[in-house]
Amino acid sequence: MQGKDARSAAQAVYIGCDVSKRWIDVHAHPIGKSWRVTNDKQGIRALKHTLEQMKVAMIVLEATGRWHRQAWRSLSASGLPVAIVDPYRARRFAQAMGQLEKTDRIDARMLALFAEAMRPEVKAPPSQEMEELQELVNAWHAAKEEMTALSNRREATTCTFLKRDMGHALRAMRNHVARLEAEILRRIKADPRLAERYAILVSIPGIGPVVAITLLVLLDELGQTSAKHIAKLAGVAPMAWESGAWKGQRHIRGGRARVRKLLYMAAISAGVRGANAQLKAFHDRLRAKQKPAKVAITAVMRKLIVLANTLLAEGRKWQPERPKHA
Repeated sequence: MQGKDARSAAQAVYIGCDVSKRWIDVHAHPIGKSWRVTNDKQGIRALKHTLEQMKVAMIVLEATGRWHRQAWRSLSASGLPVAIVDPYRARRFAQAMGQLEKTDRIDARMLALFAEAMRPEVKAPPSQEMEELQELVNAWHAAKEEMTALSNRREATTCTFLKRDMGHALRAMRNHVARLEAEILRRIKADPRLAERYAILVSIPGIGPVVAITLLVLLDELGQTSAKHIAKLAGVAPMAWESGAWKGQRHIRGGRARVRKLLYMAAISAGVRGANAQLKAFHDRLRAKQKPAKVAITAVMRKLIVLANTLLAEGRKWQPERPKHA
């Protein structure tokens, strides 16, 4: 190779991939090369062939529902370092760089610059089985939300025909939700590792099957990272808001919405209603110190997720007293 191609083989290259249903727009930084491949096996194979000619430091893909998954799995299987970034975070980075225009080619370039500047965490894709389980759990939650919305509409209507028709739809939806839940539990119990992790989670007072399934599948980093990081992933870590001598009130931000929502329900059960005596006492101490109700509940949520993270890391079920050897 000569000239630009020879230089690209010798220097570290950061790859940005903007993925859509049909196409993958690619940019290689700092060599400034852009190209497009089809988002299918043939196109991804061609992409890997081109990347083999470069010293790839990192590849960043933007999360796009299911369209990025095939590329993520294939590139990772070839030993390439791949990181997945949230589209909102990627867009905010582009705006901070002064890039207000938005096209697929521009987005690919911004992702390559993001890779070099931010060095996001490289992560292997979930197994095919876990990916399907995540789809099932998301569909389960979506169906439950639809069922709640339909039930509320039925309560509000005065039309007899609509009430009857919605009643039929509700029964069908309940059956659908029950089938999804049964299939999710069947798959969890069929996998020894998942079954063990599920048993640990449901052993914690305040965490029932619904919360345990959600944490197990939608927060699979549990037990594999620090307490601080897991709190951030769950969206229950208070963020500092300070400037100079001024110190603002801290608030929780970000995280995974479904996980945070279910953690809130678990915190109400454990800390407010008393399903967990220790967390109930913790909650009551905070309220006695005049802490607002939401602050106290958020603190219980954080305690719960950190406890779950610790127990899964140590591979043991909850006990009222921590074992001396643990």
